This record gives sequence, structure tokens and C-alpha cells, in this order.
Amino acid sequence: IENLPCELQRNFQLMRELDQRTEDKKAEIDSLAAEYIESVKTMLPEERVEHLKKIQSAYSKCKEYSDDKVQLAMQTYEMVDKHIRRLDADLARFEADLKDKLEGSDFENPGSRSLKKGRSQKDKRGSRGRGRRTSEEDTPKKKKLKGGSEFADTILSVHPSDVLDMPVDPNEPTYCLCHQVSYGEMIGCDNPDCPIEWFHFACVDLTTKPKGKWFCPRCVQEKKKK
Repeated sequence: IENLPCELQRNFQLMRELDQRTEDKKAEIDSLAAEYIESVKTMLPEERVEHLKKIQSAYSKCKEYSDDKVQLAMQTYEMVDKHIRRLDADLARFEADLKDKLEGSDFENPGSRSLKKGRSQKDKRGSRGRGRRTSEEDTPKKKKLKGGSEFADTILSVHPSDVLDMPVDPNEPTYCLCHQVSYGEMIGCDNPDCPIEWFHFACVDLTTKPKGKWFCPRCVQEKKKK
């Protein structure tokens, strides 16, 4: 993430420049409108049409600048979100490696198993953060396992109670039966009409990705009723 501050600064600078261009165009529109109102009675029909075209062109340019600024803001958000997903994936892999090492050392020295287990649980609680979508470029509409297939079976799942203690962005979408934000490993329902689509492993009693198609409890119930 060392390049993130520079990229953010560049995007914010571009947004500021677009803002300034928009304000300049708005001032130009006000000037053209005042000039038109003042001399409309003495203008020829062709001159009126030409003047109105200038005002319309200025409005179009102003809208174009505003659209560019919104697009840039969305790109900036996605850029930050992508870094967060990468950090979450690295954290999950780190926790998985830590768990493997602890289990290996417990197997060699059974006497220290309980002590190390207590420490590992404490470390996991302290280091675990609230995740977002953990795959590289996934969106809630893509039907694949969140977190990527390469370490899907080894990532430690995050319990909902760990997430409830974290501050939640009110603009972040919620999923699952628990109506919480995306975190840890998630699985998508294979019913294209599913109103929820994504579910946390823990909420649907999963520890690994099931083989074949998977349907959420709500869709299974609806199918049984039909």
C-alpha cells in the first residue's frame, strides 16, 4: 500500500481541477444568460439561436466535467477497496499459516497444547479485522466462492461477533441471513432469483466450499413449497 497515498493525492487533485473547471463554466453560463436577457429584444432570430447554442454547449461541458468527477470518485473508492481486499486476503493467509505452525508444534509437544491454543485464540481475536469482498475482482453478482479458490479451504472463518464490534460504513451493502457486511469466507447461492445471493460460511453451517451447486436455506424452503 506504499503507493496508495500518492495515487489518492493524484485523484483528489484531478477532482479539484474538475471542480474548478465546473465553477468556471457555471460563471460563463451566468454571464451568457445575463447577456442574452439584456439584449434579446434587439437580437435577430439567427443571433438568438446562436447565443442559446453557446449556453447549451456550456451546460453540456459543465455536465461532462461533473460526470468525469463522479467517475473519478468511483475509481478512487474501488482502488481503496481493492487494497483492503488484498490486505484481508494476506491477513487470512497469515492466520492460516500461523494456525498450521501452532498445530504442528502442538503435535510435537502435547504438554504445551492447551497453553498454545489459548495464545493462538487470543492472537486471532486481536489481529482479525472486518473484511470486505476477498477475491481479486469479484462483485456480489458473480457466482463464485469469495476469498479465491487457491486458499479457500485454509482461510480461517471470521465469527460474526468479531465483526459486530467494528465500525460499519453505512454505505457498505449488507448480505446473508444476519444482514451484516461482507467478511471472511462467503458463498453465493446458485439460484439466480435469490434476493440475498451471498452468505457467510458460519451463518449457513459451512466450513469448506461444497461440491456442485449450492442453494441457501431460504431458496431450499421455497423450492420445497413449490
